[in-house]
Amino acid sequence: MIVDPSACRAEDLAEAVEWLRGGGIVVLPTDTFYGLAVDPASAVAVRRLFDLKGRSARVALPFIAASTHQVESFCGRFEAQSARIAERFWPGPLSLILDAPATIAVEVHAGRRTVAIRVPAHPVARALAEAWGGPLTSTSANRSGEPAASRVSQLGSWVHDSHVFVIDGGETPGGIASTIVDARRSPPTLVRDGAIAWERVLESLNG
Repeated sequence: MIVDPSACRAEDLAEAVEWLRGGGIVVLPTDTFYGLAVDPASAVAVRRLFDLKGRSARVALPFIAASTHQVESFCGRFEAQSARIAERFWPGPLSLILDAPATIAVEVHAGRRTVAIRVPAHPVARALAEAWGGPLTSTSANRSGEPAASRVSQLGSWVHDSHVFVIDGGETPGGIASTIVDARRSPPTLVRDGAIAWERVLESLNG
């Protein structure tokens, strides 16, 4: 499926949503690289994603969402620090560690009972989460240990995989992966350095 990011609406992605409901994997563009989305409540779909990536089952999957409201509906109301960070940096390449809802497959969070989730600054990614009706996984679209894909042409044989549905939104910005922050307690902690400098996060809390 080829889409124009500047004109993509949730209703345009009905075919991708049906694919997700059937336990399939959807490749989608984000504000960093292409990502892999599956139904996080389906253990079968999650295992299929892990197999496709060659990813260790001990590594949790990150999430994207359509809006802050969707994140809170999924994970519960934010603590004050998390709320301030979300207000400052969403949509954008910063993920917050939040409590995992009981409705998702345990394999998604590798038993940690938390998820890293963000609202991406890419209209297609947000539109897919909106069309789905909740947050989706969005781990990078590449075999583990290999470079992430910023163009569909870099997906290789995946574009012909019977379990994979590709949303082609053109080239993505690439760059650095999202920063991951745990702000549920004070002081907040940097889980992964990334596109948003840690100093900027701290400034947003102290300003």
